[in-house]
Amino acid sequence: MNEMTANPFESHRVAETAGARAQQARENSEVLALVFAARQHPRDPIKACDRIRNAFTRIGLAEESQYSYQRGGTDIAGPSIRAAEAIRLDWGNMAAGWRVVSRSIDADGVGVSEVEAFAVDYETGNREAIAFPVRHWRDTKRGGYALADERDIYETCANQAARRKRACILALIPGDVTAMAMEQASVTLKAKADTSPEGMAKMLEAFAPFGVTKAHIEARIQRRLDAITAAQVVQLKRIWSSLRDGISEAAQWFELGTPDADGVISMPPRTSKTATAADAVAQRRAAKAEAKAKAAADKAKSTPQQQSDAGLPERVWQGYADGPPARIWQEYADAISSAPDSDAATLILDEARGHLSAEELQALGNVYSEKWQP
Repeated sequence: MNEMTANPFESHRVAETAGARAQQARENSEVLALVFAARQHPRDPIKACDRIRNAFTRIGLAEESQYSYQRGGTDIAGPSIRAAEAIRLDWGNMAAGWRVVSRSIDADGVGVSEVEAFAVDYETGNREAIAFPVRHWRDTKRGGYALADERDIYETCANQAARRKRACILALIPGDVTAMAMEQASVTLKAKADTSPEGMAKMLEAFAPFGVTKAHIEARIQRRLDAITAAQVVQLKRIWSSLRDGISEAAQWFELGTPDADGVISMPPRTSKTATAADAVAQRRAAKAEAKAKAAADKAKSTPQQQSDAGLPERVWQGYADGPPARIWQEYADAISSAPDSDAATLILDEARGHLSAEELQALGNVYSEKWQP
């Protein structure tokens, strides 16, 4: 019979296992305690809504409460990350956050963190979670580079997780409560919008880091800055919140030409060889609309089996008893490919999780990776 010597690390391994089990037991106990407390002291919706409405009467919160960006020539606004956090705190009996689930190395040798953002309502037991990868990479105008410092990696993960956490929070808050908060924020801004010279100086200082000058703002509002209206101040603050949170870029809102000595922005002349950005966008939209119409016509002529053989998940093209889903796989794929930035594409991908199967989501994830994570 072979004699085996003792493993010198055996006791350490047992200790680690016991410690992990103790940590898990403590976390389970904390969650149970929070659930018990929430159900013993349930929220009063009337008082909660009063607290939320009162919170958005503060000018500081109202100024940071809404973001705005452009999609398809339309301005889209919504609750910001800070607004979602404020609503969650006053709604009560909720928690939200994010955590790194695991780390790995991709095919290019760059680190990737698997991150999960979540929100939970202890009173109802509802939980919303979004898992997504964060590549340890930073893009610059001269190219990108891999992140090695732990602080840089953490900040990158936190920046990407903040928007997913907002989506999780808003998924658990009743829509009419969120709409009430946004309406109160707009009322507060219109009543307290600072159109004074001092207020405009502060606004110019806030926009300066994004390369936006007084001439750029005046070109957008079509008037001198000293004649700005309260409604325009509200819109500019929404744009600033969007730029600060990385949801949009300054070029999407302002004609970033070079102002001359008189403050007039000179844009590149229109020639047969050089088109403006608006012309290029219009041409791309027209081409996409034509391609979409052609694809729809081809689809109408083809059989379900032929459509399935085209490489798309078969379930998308089969008949539905209650009609087709709100947005089929191809529409999600087109929306991700034509999104203005990676954040908007991520929101579209998150929306698809409730409408598509696991196979379709995997195929949609490949579209996202090819477009926004080359």
